[in-house]
Order: sequence, then structure tokens, then C-alpha cells
Amino acid sequence: MDRFLGYAREKQNDIIALIREFVECESPSDDPAAVNRFVELMAERVKDIARVKTIPGAPKFGKHLRCEFQIGASKKDGRILALGHSDTVWPMGTLAAMPFKIARGRLWGPGVLDMKAGMAFFIFAMRALRDLEVPVARKILLQVNSDEEVGSESSREWTEEAGKQSAAVLVLEPGTGLGGKLKTARKGVGWYTIAVRGKAAHAGVDFSNGANAIVEMSRHIEKIAGFTRLDRGITVNPGVIQGGTRSNVVPAECRAVIDVRAPRERDGLYLERCFASLKPFDKGCTIEVGGGLNRPPMERSAGVRKLFRLARKLSAEMGMAIDESSTGGGSDGNFTAALGIPTLDGLGAVGEGAHATNESILINRIADRTALLAKIAAAL
Repeated sequence: MDRFLGYAREKQNDIIALIREFVECESPSDDPAAVNRFVELMAERVKDIARVKTIPGAPKFGKHLRCEFQIGASKKDGRILALGHSDTVWPMGTLAAMPFKIARGRLWGPGVLDMKAGMAFFIFAMRALRDLEVPVARKILLQVNSDEEVGSESSREWTEEAGKQSAAVLVLEPGTGLGGKLKTARKGVGWYTIAVRGKAAHAGVDFSNGANAIVEMSRHIEKIAGFTRLDRGITVNPGVIQGGTRSNVVPAECRAVIDVRAPRERDGLYLERCFASLKPFDKGCTIEVGGGLNRPPMERSAGVRKLFRLARKLSAEMGMAIDESSTGGGSDGNFTAALGIPTLDGLGAVGEGAHATNESILINRIADRTALLAKIAAAL
């Protein structure tokens, strides 16, 4: 048996115990104190093998965590960067209705798939390298961001700074589907805000003197939806619209928020041109457009393909077949890939139900994913 796989199987109960600790320490993005408790827990659990440092988030976010693993390194530059996130989409108290449990060959609970299991895997992968006394060429840094689920507003600069000093980036997000495909491409993600201002008037007494912002917005919404280009993988979704005060008042204001997804950098430029082209239909109204992509696309570059080929070869050594995928969702790996750093995503848990009440991971895929992370780190 592959020695890394054997180690991970031997330690599987310990890995599950750590996952349980992580899941039961709730850490929603919008609760800095809760996120900080998780960061403290994680720092305590890696202190035997890593030097830890915390970085303040913005006032509304918890701390970011950096773990520099002490397992030797012969190369002075070009470290390996692993990316995780401490925040989840689940509000405090979710555990009461959705407790951690072991059932039907799975681990269940809020955040277990996205992405607390992946970080537990990586910690044990590093312990495998230490305990098996495997020579490691590069320094290894795990960065755990506190605001990934809400756009990485305060962590992006730290991720990019770390990425620039790295030879490769391993992202601990879950794999795709129950096959656990790795992610070699992600769409760029963002949103545009549209603000229409018209003129209020009494709908019964002074109707013709008003300029209806809702009617104006409705004309733009149809045009904006037409920016979608499914043949190119570009999607534009008018997701939120708000306007008006009372039914007997010609509305003076209307706002909309538009989700956009773009597979390539040039597609983001296409969207910029489209939204910049919006002009009022009604001369009594004005329109303001803001926003854009807040995560650049992760494109399937030569460096990404090379990393995937390595992962596939190392998986085959364990008797495991692995495939690649692309996804419309973004991760912090988008930032490093856009800088030209070889980035491989989806190396975390295998399961389903991220952000849903059936969030769960497959127990029989814990060992091979942990082993694969160790093998990649050793091979780089």
C-alpha cells in the first residue's frame, strides 16, 4: 500500500475527530467573534507542527490565519501556498437543527464540506510528511481567510501577496460532485449595481409630471439579461430589484443588483463595455452603474494543467482515478491563478450539499484526499 494512504487510513479516526471539532465551532462570516474562536481553535491544533500568525480582518470580519509548517525545506524560494477559509454561510445556532453526525457513510454538519474537512485533511497531510520523515523541498504555508464566502474583501491583498511568493497554490475547497473532480477552471464572479433616479409625483393628480424609475429600470432589465452569452459561458442574472414607496406615488428611485459570471478575462471586458453602454430611455430619468468582477477568472493555464497532471499521476499511484472540472463558482484560488501562479483547486473533501441542509462528505474519501495532499506537497 502507498505509505501516505496507509498513514491516512491509520489516522482516519483522528481526522474525523478534528473535523468534528471544526464543524462544532460555528463561524459565520458576519460574526467576527465566532470566526476568531475558530481561528484560535485551529491555531491550537497546529501548534505542534506550525508557526502561526494572525492578521486583522476589516472591523466586520474575523482574523485571517497563517500557518507556516515546520517540516524542513531545501529551497529558499518558491514555497507551496495552501488556501482555506474559516467562515461559513451558516448563521450561529445552526448546529441545533443540523448537528454534526456520522451516518450512512458520511459526516454531516454545517461547513463540513465547505470547507472545514479540507483544512483538517491538510493538517494531517503535513503530519504525514513529518511522521514519515519525507524530504520536502519547499516551505509550506496555509492561509485561512475569514471572509471568502462574502467576497474576500479584507483578505484578497494577503492572498495575492502570498501567491506572488509561491511556486504553486493548492486550494482546499471541495471537489466537484461525488467523484471529487479537481477544479482547473473557475469563472470570474462579480456584480453590478444599477441605480435609476426619476421624479416623484402623485399618481392620480400629477401623473404626467412624474418620471417612473421602476418603468425605466424594467426596460433596462430586459436589455441587461440579454448580455448573457451561454455559448461563451457568460451569465448575467438580475437577482435583486427594489423601488418605489407607495402605489399612488410615481416612483423616483429604483435599484437592481446583477450577478455576473465570466470564464475568461476578455469576457469581463465584454461585460464592462455592455454595462457602460446603458443610457436612459426616459429623458426624465438618470442611470448610474457601478461594480464589476470582484474575482477574476481562474483560467486553465499551462501551469494549472501541469499541476493537474501531477495530481492525476500521484492519485494513480494509490489506485485512484481523478478527473478535472470547471465551475461557475469562485474561490480565493481565482486571485492567485489570475497572477499566473499555477493553482489547483478542489483538493478538499468529496461530498455534496455545500450551503444546503444536506451538506455532507464521504468518509471513504477522507484517506485518499489526505494522502494526495501530502504526496503533492512532497513532489513539488
